[in-house]
Amino acid sequence: MSKVDIAFIHAPTVYDFRKKSIFYGPVSDVVPSSPVFEMYPIGFMTISTHLEAAGFKTRIVNLAVKMLQSKNFNAEKYIEKLEAKVYAIDLHWMPHCHGAIEVAKLVKKHHPNSIVEIGGFSSSYFYKELIVTPWIDMVMCGDSTEIPHVKMMQDLDKGQNFSAVPNLVWKDSEGHIHVNKMSFIPENLDWLQFDYGTMIKCTIRNMDISGAIPWLNWDKLPLTSVFTVRGCSHNCAECGGSHDASRKFLFRQKPAFRSPEDLADDVISAQNYLNAPTFVIGDLRQGGRDYAERFFKSVKNNLRNHIAMEIFQPAGNEFFRMANHYLDGNYSMEFSPDSHDEIVRFAMGKMYDNASIEKTITTAFSNGCKRFDLFYMTGLPLQTKESAMNSVKTAGKLWNIVKKSDNLYIYSAPLAPFIDPGSRIFENPEKWGYKFFARTLEDHRNLLDNPSWKYTLSYETKWMTRDDIVDVSYNAALELTKIALQTERVDQETYKTRIDRTNTARNIMVKIDNILKYKDEGTRNLKLQEVKEDGEKMMMSTVCNKKDLDWDTRSIWRNAPHVAIGLFKSILSHSK
Repeated sequence: MSKVDIAFIHAPTVYDFRKKSIFYGPVSDVVPSSPVFEMYPIGFMTISTHLEAAGFKTRIVNLAVKMLQSKNFNAEKYIEKLEAKVYAIDLHWMPHCHGAIEVAKLVKKHHPNSIVEIGGFSSSYFYKELIVTPWIDMVMCGDSTEIPHVKMMQDLDKGQNFSAVPNLVWKDSEGHIHVNKMSFIPENLDWLQFDYGTMIKCTIRNMDISGAIPWLNWDKLPLTSVFTVRGCSHNCAECGGSHDASRKFLFRQKPAFRSPEDLADDVISAQNYLNAPTFVIGDLRQGGRDYAERFFKSVKNNLRNHIAMEIFQPAGNEFFRMANHYLDGNYSMEFSPDSHDEIVRFAMGKMYDNASIEKTITTAFSNGCKRFDLFYMTGLPLQTKESAMNSVKTAGKLWNIVKKSDNLYIYSAPLAPFIDPGSRIFENPEKWGYKFFARTLEDHRNLLDNPSWKYTLSYETKWMTRDDIVDVSYNAALELTKIALQTERVDQETYKTRIDRTNTARNIMVKIDNILKYKDEGTRNLKLQEVKEDGEKMMMSTVCNKKDLDWDTRSIWRNAPHVAIGLFKSILSHSK
């Protein structure tokens, strides 16, 4: 492999997941990736874009995807051959805390004279615990580290120390720890370079498509993403990216928005390379009353690809009328009220009633929305077993208030495996009725090294134990499937498949519970290996059908002419 200046490495949840007997359960049923959480953060792409523009060679290595694609892939040998000055490993989401640390150890083992960096939301929270380990040389903190990364690489090239690099925690040659000021907290995102072309060009240069794809099977069903904001104006109790968490641990006093015109350019840029849906991250309405309309107007005449958007609160006729008018109905919506129970929802900081949810759904479909995804969760504050079950029973009413032809998808999944560090619940669990089994980074790492998702859960509540959360998750899945059949949302064959999968998953859980009763460790491990294959068959979908999350799109191979034209246009624009 040719040497690069900086290699961005994304690790699996548990580094040696292919050897261990781990029953993941439904922890990733409502996200595109598998339970290995192989989806790397979009920041890899934006940081890479800024570094490449500054003259540095970068490489994105999705180690998790490579490990999923082949049981024979030797991750350690790959790391040994990977040459870079800096190895940047993301610990953005807590489910990667086992894999990220183990990969850092391997990098330092094989490249002792190179720099091992770690960064992301979770890294920013646990930077003190991370920097004292012998295999991590620096932690890049904050939610906007593109410019700090450029400064860090420039100072490295000049042989200077890193005292002038904002947001950086680092060790000097004698092992002394330095904590630089968190001074790069931009007030807007208009400076940000966002270019899928850079990722494609780097992939071609490095001749490693599997290492660069964002998650498993992305090459077959690609989806692009753009983001409206860093930080948030909302304060959901369980969210580590909420306003309160951003203020306390990322020192962001207010959200930083991408201008709607630049956001529109990002969407157009993405579609120049791929004929694939684009997901707009962040509620467009957070940026102010006219933000959404400015964005819609800016993309109107050039939009070809489907747009998927999310809302954090109910939306009315004005918003959906604009979406329908400017996007020609070429859009979908995602909404996470989390519970039908208004008491539970209010406790989480989501202050809207059920009538508003119903009105949002019907208004969306009456204004051309192509599909609407609605998400319920289990394991919330004040949520009892009965309350959680009643949430999925509400699905029948929601399906009946729209047409049979309206693509309303309703999901129910556990709030798993962890509560976000930095969230209001994590910081004050007693107030919210939570008991935690993990507080430190090492606690969370140890939880991930368990044979089933029940024992990985980092919490239980006053209203539901770990066992209750697991049981209700499976019961809710069965009830939701039953209602889907009754309302003709699924056919008999699909109904039977989902019921069988959920019951099989529950049976595997019971088997593991019984195996763990064996006192002899050797016997336990042998018995766990016997159920390993059954658990692996359930990885991709357990209580939900992950295929429901797929949008209609074309593989990157069928997009090849599109990509070539996009790269040609990019070269022309940069040569002017």
